[in-house]
Amino acid sequence: MASIPAAAPPAARRRRRSWKGWQFVGPFMVVFALVFLAPIAYSIYLSLFRNRLIGGNSFVGLENYQRALQDSQFWSAFGRVALFLVVQVPIMLFLALLVALAIDSGRLYGRSFFRVTIFLPYAVPAVVATLLWGFMYGARFGLIGNINDALHVTLPDPLSPHLVLASIGNIVTWEFVGYNMLIFYSALRTVPHTLYESAEIDGAGQFRIIRAIKLPAIRGALVIATIFSVIGSFQLFTEPAILKPLAPNAITTFFTPNLYAYALSFSGQQYNYAATVAIIMGVIVMVIAYVVQLRGTRES
Repeated sequence: MASIPAAAPPAARRRRRSWKGWQFVGPFMVVFALVFLAPIAYSIYLSLFRNRLIGGNSFVGLENYQRALQDSQFWSAFGRVALFLVVQVPIMLFLALLVALAIDSGRLYGRSFFRVTIFLPYAVPAVVATLLWGFMYGARFGLIGNINDALHVTLPDPLSPHLVLASIGNIVTWEFVGYNMLIFYSALRTVPHTLYESAEIDGAGQFRIIRAIKLPAIRGALVIATIFSVIGSFQLFTEPAILKPLAPNAITTFFTPNLYAYALSFSGQQYNYAATVAIIMGVIVMVIAYVVQLRGTRES
């Protein structure tokens, strides 16, 4: 009678199972290291050097960071996107939430068509959307100019230095209201309708249901949308870069931190300092997003 082979020790079985798990995770970890960790490490490496006229690329330690912290242009750009964040993000998220609640209420006629219509601007590339709005903003050749000529009035120029940030905020809001609306609407669809029925039986009105049931139920979606919007605000680049030829006196090379880093790198050939600005902004955005997450997920 043939002997039955002895079973492998439990420790050996656990080792085999762990290696099989790494075989599944390994390809992702390799790609993650190449496209995410490696660029960050290389940017940090660049930020520690400076290209001098005499001596070439030399190690300077934290001098680039000290220079950035004292750079008035960098802080001007940072303050501009911070103001953009404080004003534009609440307006955009409020509009998206309002639309999501209206669609979820079931009282909106043609809600499927309305949902697609609101989401459609998000499908338009940012470059195309900015060009579209930029030519409408034109006081000499666009919609504003046509209105001025037709009505013999002088409307404020949306591309003037005092209004250009609000004009960019309008473009970004138009682009991303539908995206955030879809996040909120998807979260609302997971709320059991029995909760609404019970609340109506108890005499709760629609505003009471929204405040006591719907908003607490989609709190996680609100936090996620806020974090995405915060990150997007500090990454503002495409809209001012496209509008710059249309508003050269209003949009400078340091209008936003990303635009400043781009100008330093590609126009000024200051790769090391551009990497420093990018690293500092990355740390600031990470801290702010983390604070928003803590505040949003904290129990009331």
